[in-house]
Order: sequence, then C-alpha cells, then structure tokens
Amino acid sequence: MEMASSLSTYLFFRFLQAIVTFFGAMILFFLIVRLLPGDPARLLAGPEASEEDVVRIREALGLNKPIYEQLISYLTSIMRGDLGISIKYGTPVLNEILARLPYTIALALVAEAIAVAIAIPLGVLAALKPRSILAYAASLLGILGTSLPVFWVGLMLIFIFAVELKVLPSSGAESPKHIVLPALTLAFFLTGNLTRMTRAAVLEALSSNHVLTALAKGLPFSKVLLRHVLRVSLIPILTIISLQLGALLGGAIITETIFAWPGIGSLLVDSLFFRDYVLAQGIIMFIVGVFILLNLVTDIAYALVDPRVREVLWRVR
Repeated sequence: MEMASSLSTYLFFRFLQAIVTFFGAMILFFLIVRLLPGDPARLLAGPEASEEDVVRIREALGLNKPIYEQLISYLTSIMRGDLGISIKYGTPVLNEILARLPYTIALALVAEAIAVAIAIPLGVLAALKPRSILAYAASLLGILGTSLPVFWVGLMLIFIFAVELKVLPSSGAESPKHIVLPALTLAFFLTGNLTRMTRAAVLEALSSNHVLTALAKGLPFSKVLLRHVLRVSLIPILTIISLQLGALLGGAIITETIFAWPGIGSLLVDSLFFRDYVLAQGIIMFIVGVFILLNLVTDIAYALVDPRVREVLWRVR
C-alpha cells in the first residue's frame, strides 16, 4: 500500500512537471517561429497578388492580431485538441501529421532495431575483452558515429549503393527497399553512441562491489553477467535508447530531407520554409510530447529495473 501511494505521488508530480514543460516549450516555440523572416500571407497569396489580397489573407489567418491574442488563441485551441488548419495545405494539421507519422515510425523503429542489434552485443563484448579487436572496433565506431556529418554519410551511401552498385533506391518511400539507406544512415550514428554507452556501463558494473562479491562467492560468471551486470547496465542503456527513439520519432530532419523520406522531419522543413506557422507548431507539439512521454516511461522503467532508483524516486521504506 505504501509503495502504491508513493508511486501515485511520484506519477502525479511527474505528470505535473510534464504539463508545465509541454506548455512552456509551446509558448517558447510560438514566439520564436514568429521571429522568422517572411510573411505567410504573402507566400500564400503569391507574388502577383495585390496588397489588399495579402491584408485579407492576413486577417483570415488571424496574423493581424496582437501577438498575445494569437498566443492565447493558440493555447486555447491546444487545450480543445484543435491544432488548427495548415496555411499551405488548407487541411487540418492533425491530418497532415498523421499522414506522415507512419513513415517516421517505420524509419525510427528500423534504425533503432539495427543499432540495438549491433551496439549492445558489441559493447558488452568490448567491455568483457577490453584489449581485443572488438574493443578497438567499438571505440572506432563510437568516434566515427559522433564525428562524421550525417549528410555526408547519407550522400556516401547514396553514391555507393544507388549510383555505383545500383542495388538500392536513393529517395522516396514506394517500397521496403527505400527504407534501407535512410535507416542505415541513422543506425550508423545511433550505433556509435549506444556502443560507447553500453561498453562504459558494463565496465562500471563489472567493477562494482556487488558484482565482485558475487564472483567471490563462486557464482558462475554467466549468471553474474545476466543477473547483476546487465541488469545494472540497463539504466544508462535505456536512457540513451529512449532519447534516440524520441529524437527519431520527432523526425530525423536531415536524413529525411536527403532521402526525400515523407516523414515528420521533412514536413517540418517544408512548413518552416513556407512559413506555415500553424503546421510547424503542430509538429513541434508532437515532438515535445513524444520526448516528455518517453522520459516519463524511462523514469518508471528505471525504478522497475533498479531497486535503488525505486527507493529514491518513490521514497519506499
């Protein structure tokens, strides 16, 4: 009962913190996006339109109102679940996001799955054999993954597999083959960071007192590795995976643009280019919401994996 009460209290304050963070981010982006140069009414009207037409469109969009009135109207619409109408497409923002969302989810899941399948085994083996070839390969992969520009890796993959070998398409999303190159581009960077984090976490766990005690008692190393080392190492690993997945679900902007992948990231670029404030705000709201939700789930997962975290977060005694 005490644990359930502590969990309820913890979740209440985490949800309260999430709400404050969400609306704070929305207000900040609302103000920033209006500092961008360009007039969406002029872009929508076209270069041949008269000033009267531009003024009429600006009034229809509510852009002629004071900034504080626009902000109040925007926050009120969010609380009603109304994200507004896209200036460029003339359709509900929610419809545009939902239409692109499956592509972003597919790309994120495939890229993260590739990264996890490579990085975690490689990181564990590199930690268990710190002077082996695998350890040096893990270090090299971590360096390359954090130093090479994503656009350069994407262009190199296009040049090799699409231009020279002609085995994979370079852009679009018409078939399962089209997801291979953008997923590999993202997985390259995800794998580098995740490998380094896994290796460091396993090394730290191997030197901890409870692991050394378990080994001193004569427990088989395989059992110690599974029950003690990997369980403790899951905490930082879950952190990096959740952050990576949140970033990908928010749209890998550069990768989606390079490969013309019709996801959330490329839609955000188009909305900002066209000064479609309403659509850009809706996409940012989705991205912020994903990050907040994943952070909340990660915090709860921490407590389930490690009792020490549970004691601190839930105040269990």
